[in-house]
Amino acid sequence: MAYYQFNPDLVPTSQQQFVTQLLNCKTFQKSDRLLGYSKGRGITWFLNTQAELGVNSVLRHYYRGGLFGKFVKDRYWFTGNKNTRAVQEFELLTQLHQWNLPTPRPIALKIETAFGFYQADILIEKIENTQDLSQFLQHNKLSSEQYQQIGRTIRQLHDHQVHHSDLNIHNILLGKDNGKFWLIDFDKCQIQQGEEWKQANLDRLLRSFNKEKGKLNIQFDDSDWQALMLGYSK
Repeated sequence: MAYYQFNPDLVPTSQQQFVTQLLNCKTFQKSDRLLGYSKGRGITWFLNTQAELGVNSVLRHYYRGGLFGKFVKDRYWFTGNKNTRAVQEFELLTQLHQWNLPTPRPIALKIETAFGFYQADILIEKIENTQDLSQFLQHNKLSSEQYQQIGRTIRQLHDHQVHHSDLNIHNILLGKDNGKFWLIDFDKCQIQQGEEWKQANLDRLLRSFNKEKGKLNIQFDDSDWQALMLGYSK
C-alpha cells in the first residue's frame, strides 16, 4: 500500500499524477530530466521539474546507516505515517519555511508499507546556483562577515529550537549569485526543547570544519571560527 503527501503550494492537483510518477521511478540515469546526482548510501537525483512545479527538485530514498543498515538497508518498522522519517522531515521543512528560515521546501513524499514495514522517498525543492562549503572552501576563503552570517543563520535555527542533528559543512550551501547561506538535509532532525544540546551542535560543526581541513585542505582557521561564533552570539 502506498501513501502520498503533496505540498499544495508547489504541487497543484493537476500535477499530482506527474509527481507520483517521479516518486515511483527507480532510476533517472537515462532520463532527460536528470540534472545530476550524488552518491551516498544511495543515489540522490537532481531533477528538472521547473516547467511543471516552478522549481527543480531533489529526490531521495531513505536508507539506514550503521551496522544494522548493512543487513536491512531501507526498511523500517511501521507504526503510522506520522512516525515515518519522511513525514517528520516533510513537516519540519514545512514549519521551517513558515518561519522564513533559509531551508528548501518539501514538495512531496511516498510511503510504501508491507508486512509491518515501510520504505519511503521524499521530493524536495532544489536550491539553485549554490555550492556546499566543502566545495567552496577548497578554492576560496570566506570573509569574516560571511562567517558571522553563518553563525547568525545557525542561531536562527537554535532560537526556534531546531536541532539539526547532522550539522556539517556539506549541509551548508552558499548562493553563487546572492551570497546567501542555506541549510539542507533535515532527515532525523527535530524541534527539541532545552539549551544543553546547542553547544554540542556547534561542536559538531567545528569538528566538521577541522575534519575537512585535514581531508580536503579547505581554507579555514581559528579566526574563522571565532567570527562564526561572534555572529552566533549577536
